[in-house]
Amino acid sequence: MVFKTKLTELTGIEHPIVQGGMQYVGVAELASAVSNAGGLGLLTALTQPTPDALRKEIARCRTMTNKPFGVNLTFLPAITPPPYDEYAKVIIEEGIKVVETAGNNPGKYIKMFKDAGIVVLHKCTAIRHAFSAQRLGVDIISMDGFECAGHPGEDDIGGLILLAKSAKKLNIPYIASGGFGDGRGLAAAIALGAEGINMGTRFMCTVESTIHQHIKEAIVQADERQTTLVFRPFRNTSRIFKNKIAIEVNKREKKPDLQFEDVRELVAGSRGRQVYTTGDPDYGVWTAGQVVGLIDDIPTCKELVHRISAEAEDILTRQVNSVIVKESKL
Repeated sequence: MVFKTKLTELTGIEHPIVQGGMQYVGVAELASAVSNAGGLGLLTALTQPTPDALRKEIARCRTMTNKPFGVNLTFLPAITPPPYDEYAKVIIEEGIKVVETAGNNPGKYIKMFKDAGIVVLHKCTAIRHAFSAQRLGVDIISMDGFECAGHPGEDDIGGLILLAKSAKKLNIPYIASGGFGDGRGLAAAIALGAEGINMGTRFMCTVESTIHQHIKEAIVQADERQTTLVFRPFRNTSRIFKNKIAIEVNKREKKPDLQFEDVRELVAGSRGRQVYTTGDPDYGVWTAGQVVGLIDDIPTCKELVHRISAEAEDILTRQVNSVIVKESKL
């Protein structure tokens, strides 16, 4: 089964499934495997320590696949921000055809990418943000529901409402993100008007994902209650795996005079990165979506993508047709 949607037409992929851009996870091994499976693999630009390292990772990915793949570039508030201009320049110079942007104030970079003829997907957690991205000229919105890993925004609106409202309000295509991991999700997203799905956590738990096997097994063993929200008091909410560190962060966040210094050492990015290399799920904080409750195996990317497409096809054809009864004409 090969789907034909606006996502597949714009990006040249076979199946309307995008691998989310994930810090420390979106590297060549995973991105190439997703693309080889017929989806859209994404390298995460800021996982690479320098723009030159990103250039080398793009070249490495090209040795692993001749299918379309893209790059995620996320703009985050920071006292000393990364050299975004240089990362964007590498993406353009290397001839990347698809970019996923996310975060704050992306307008300058969206213009740069569009001027270079690049297809731009932009992640949003609210309809008002999608309107802004639409005005900036992005090609596709990736609408992120409250179920998602990472930053779900501050409105706490689930995907069911966001996707249905996107169909009513947006003038450009959109895909569904947050809570997707199987064919039922893809079929539901298409029924709600989306042109495909974006999956992050589900792709973490595949053979080609380079994170430690113990973390993949922790995801398989978890249920949908095994995530929590942190940084709510700072209005920078993030959904992470509910481990011992996360529980301690939540406890400290109840302090009436809370300062970020109270949790800084617990949430250090260096500790989170080591989770993926050491395999200790309690060593630091790491992102995971509520979709962990739907994950019960560790397939190859090809097995996963093809299974999801087949399940969605079955639901959208045989199962839907079985419940529709045409009224007979007398």
